[in-house]
Amino acid sequence: MGRANQTRSTNLITGAIDLLGLARDAYQRRAWHDAYRQLTLADEAAPLGVEDIERLAMSAYLAGRDEDYLRALDRAHHVYLDNGDFTRAARAAFWLGLRLALRGETGPATGWFSRAERLLQREGKPCVEEGYLLLPAAEQKLRGHDAEAAYLIAACAAEIGDRFAEADLGACARHVQGRALILQGQVEKGLALLDEAMVAVTAGELSPIMTGLIYCSVVDACQQVYALDRAREWTAALAQWCARQPQLVTFTGACLAHRAEIMQMNGAWRDAIEEARRACAASLRGSEQRAPAAAHYQEAEVHRLLGEFVEAEKAYRQASRQGCEPQPGLALLRLVQGRTETAVTAISRALGTTIDRLQRTRLLPAYVEIMLAAGDIASARDACRELEESADRFHTAMLRAMAAQAAGAVNLAERNLQEALPVLRRAFELWRQVEAPYLAARTRELIGLACRALGDEESAALELAAAREAFEELGAASDIARIDSPTSVASPADDFGLTPRELQVLRLVATGKSNKVIAAELCLSEKTIDRHLSNIFSKLDVSSRTAATAWAYEHKLVSTQRSRG
Repeated sequence: MGRANQTRSTNLITGAIDLLGLARDAYQRRAWHDAYRQLTLADEAAPLGVEDIERLAMSAYLAGRDEDYLRALDRAHHVYLDNGDFTRAARAAFWLGLRLALRGETGPATGWFSRAERLLQREGKPCVEEGYLLLPAAEQKLRGHDAEAAYLIAACAAEIGDRFAEADLGACARHVQGRALILQGQVEKGLALLDEAMVAVTAGELSPIMTGLIYCSVVDACQQVYALDRAREWTAALAQWCARQPQLVTFTGACLAHRAEIMQMNGAWRDAIEEARRACAASLRGSEQRAPAAAHYQEAEVHRLLGEFVEAEKAYRQASRQGCEPQPGLALLRLVQGRTETAVTAISRALGTTIDRLQRTRLLPAYVEIMLAAGDIASARDACRELEESADRFHTAMLRAMAAQAAGAVNLAERNLQEALPVLRRAFELWRQVEAPYLAARTRELIGLACRALGDEESAALELAAAREAFEELGAASDIARIDSPTSVASPADDFGLTPRELQVLRLVATGKSNKVIAAELCLSEKTIDRHLSNIFSKLDVSSRTAATAWAYEHKLVSTQRSRG
């Protein structure tokens, strides 16, 4: 019997060794699910050594098994403690804290970071782990908008990484420095540091987890500052990295969400929807929290542009349920639905509660468009000035295009036509430079309207036809409907500076409708209709509804509307 037990024990050990060999091979091949499964089986046969426990943790993380990752890392931490290896225990504590921080669990994360610091103090000698523990402090300064302090802390971390030849730490610290410089307005220097960090990433010098974290953070930083060329490059590189690891779950959803945003900007709208849906599906298999919300928002944006409003509404609501601010897209949806007052309220709330300068730039172009549609040119002009200040501060081509388009639209609304046209042409060239066909077409439409207002009908027709052709190619149904609408056709009213909304109100007044009926028909408040009427009376130099009605009939506004109805 003793011999039988000994044989059974020998077989178990042999089996565990075989499993461990398979697990390590799978880990080396970056087959994360296989590595996790085989390490788990080996651990059941015979307890893993601490290095294999760390491999188990890494495999679990990359296979999207977040809770298993935390349990395995906690186990490695305590093994190191039991062995008296306080430095490695502190490193495990850092990674535990980092993951909890990324999940938004601030209290537990802070507890692990504090434990790591105490262990290093107990060890009492310089080590690379001191540099890792500077990274959460730098991130905290960035969140508090103290970019200068964040840069200095990250610089200390980078120096420690270099001193100990720790590639993960050096690359991560430099990418934090780059983000800090960008927030200070030193965009080119900041992007250069991001690029330097990415050299280590793309060369395969970093651990898989750090590689994925830096990829996603750098792409986010580039998109926030509208460095679209770099965002495209690094998103493509991230996609290739994910594709080389078919069993990778974590980071895949974020990659697909980034790709969806790039595809939308490039005009590949149907592909963008498919990529956004793939991002949501990938995120459901893993532990990414932001990716599905961002993907739903991107899906909603494309549906809105395609004129698929029911689908857009559904996707915006899904994004909101998962914690993503649905503005400015939802406000723009309300605008195209004719619910201008709702759009004004939503975009004003979003802008009024957003402090970060770069986050505000996401809202400002939509704010300008909505305020101009509502006839509030003064508010649009203020937003335009802020957008121009951000463009001057961060100085990327896309931000300059956004600012120029907004300035051109405001000048057009104010009838500063000689100023509007060159600004709009500059915006158009910038949009073409960054390969944004939809925004280029929107700007070209404004150029056509400016030419028409200046009396150059031939140029106006050419510009509007080119814009419409681009909208057709993209499938931008709402834009096609707008450009084909009667308010976009030349009218004598243009000479008197009436906005499209004011023309619409004047036509309804001329048919004898009351303010209450007009407000209900246009989904506006009676107060807004009163304001529009006041503007109409002032621009036409009339003092009553009767006189305004006579003016409308004299200039054939009512008959034009009826003949086209």
